[in-house]
Amino acid sequence: MDAKVTVKGYAKINLGLDVVGKLENGYHLLRSVMQQIDLYDTIELTEEETMDHGLQITLTSDCDTVPLDQSNLAYKAAKLLMEHDGIKEGVHIHIIKRIPVAAGLAGGSTDAAAVFMGMNELFGLGHSKDELRELGVKLGADVPFCIMGGTALAEGIGEKLTPIGTMPEMYIVIAKPSIGVSTKYVYENLRLEQVTHPDTEQILDAMRRKDLAEMTGLLGNVLESVTIEKYPLIRELKEVMLDVGAAGSLMSGSGPTVFGVFDTMEKAVAAEKRMRQKYPQVFIQAAGIIC
Repeated sequence: MDAKVTVKGYAKINLGLDVVGKLENGYHLLRSVMQQIDLYDTIELTEEETMDHGLQITLTSDCDTVPLDQSNLAYKAAKLLMEHDGIKEGVHIHIIKRIPVAAGLAGGSTDAAAVFMGMNELFGLGHSKDELRELGVKLGADVPFCIMGGTALAEGIGEKLTPIGTMPEMYIVIAKPSIGVSTKYVYENLRLEQVTHPDTEQILDAMRRKDLAEMTGLLGNVLESVTIEKYPLIRELKEVMLDVGAAGSLMSGSGPTVFGVFDTMEKAVAAEKRMRQKYPQVFIQAAGIIC
């Protein structure tokens, strides 16, 4: 029987997202407080024999909106690792999708991270997480964080990660409307001189002191200045999150997902039910955080 490994790929939200500069190659320099939440895709990896020992990667999913070709970050992760380590066996990747696609929740990046970690185990490669993160940054700014997990300050283009060990107790409700947001469009239209930058140091200080009220009052994402202007529904969802009891609300990543922060799971679940009644076409999910 072919060897098989199953890995969970967790979604992430940005408790703070600041863009502090831009490199000549077009990459933006970030300072972002990233947090994994208990919403995940399941990645099943199965070793397959190859006849000619050529590169063989097959991809399937239970979700018909997931690309099953070389454009998928999970495919790219497998290809990168196979070429890096000279893997001669083939691999079949099956993605069981729960994280909404194109949501600003790092769904593609966390699938790639899960492939890195799963193949590391499946083929006995022996890479440390640091080594996998060095490979992961070649695929995207969120991949290194998704490999590390938990809570972290991400800097540079996402490759410089500082773990954050202290967090206030909190629970999340996410709302992802059925609109697509182009990350490329958002960054191309970002005007750094015109935005209000979040105070990342104060956010981190409030987190270390477990002060949820202060932390939620400081939440900020400079990309909202572009995405909300184009999609006013995002502002509406933020306001409704506050109306149903969130201590704070913010857009995650480049959008369009909005999340609310709650101090108990009971409040989060109650808010989830109210949001689903108001927005039946919107993906709504209560989740805990992963420390």
